[in-house]
Amino acid sequence: MPAPDLPPWPTLLAWARDEVAETLRAMPADLRARAQSLPVTYEPFPSSALVDEGMEEDLLGLFVGEEMAETGATQAPLPAQILIFLANIWDYAEGDAAVFREEVRATYLHELGHYLGLDEDDLDARGLG
Repeated sequence: MPAPDLPPWPTLLAWARDEVAETLRAMPADLRARAQSLPVTYEPFPSSALVDEGMEEDLLGLFVGEEMAETGATQAPLPAQILIFLANIWDYAEGDAAVFREEVRATYLHELGHYLGLDEDDLDARGLG
């Protein structure tokens, strides 16, 4: 259940899009080009289908599809993309807009790391666990 002071969806969405855009601008050009080709989808919560597949209801983000190095080499059922669950991040941030933005950034970078082929240990070593 989200924090009771959940801002309107357009506000959360604008903050999240701004944070992802700012994060992209700060990346080295070669990484930025690869990251910009990966769609980001913003949802309030994981869908019931994802929860039925075993994902946690309070999940903050998810990478789905093929990793960059495997593009076209597998039969992934979904195109590569990052899903970011904004109401869950707001709840995690306990209603603090600055913490929300920081967590959107961290979640985006974590899921981008999966696209680039990093596993959980690699992400932990980079402070993105």
